[in-house]
Amino acid sequence: MSATAQSLSGDIFPEINTTPLIDVMLVLLTLLIITLPIQTHAVTLDMPRGTAPPMPVVMLEVDFDGTAVWNDWRVDHATLERKLAEAAAQSPQPEIHMMANRLARYGAVARVMADAQHAGLTKIGLVDMQNY
Repeated sequence: MSATAQSLSGDIFPEINTTPLIDVMLVLLTLLIITLPIQTHAVTLDMPRGTAPPMPVVMLEVDFDGTAVWNDWRVDHATLERKLAEAAAQSPQPEIHMMANRLARYGAVARVMADAQHAGLTKIGLVDMQNY
């Protein structure tokens, strides 16, 4: 409700009703009080100390003609399967960084990846040749 005041000369002075302003301020203050504790809650994590042991890495390339290259050594399909089985038996398993020549056929790359998966290797990643 707004109230008005009248002077002796008959002029009317309107006054601002501050009740809605006070209500809005109380609602905002209540929301601030409610949401502030939510923002200050911290999640504590128990992170391991020290450095992780070095992970063995195997560079596996597929050349333009589809032959596999195991750590810079050309290998045939039987040798590749044997080396993949040996790598899968290691503890911890090495990371397989696969690179494919840009002229290599998709089927040859997919076959090598499938062979690695069938051997039981789980850490297989594709690497861009320009980064090495």
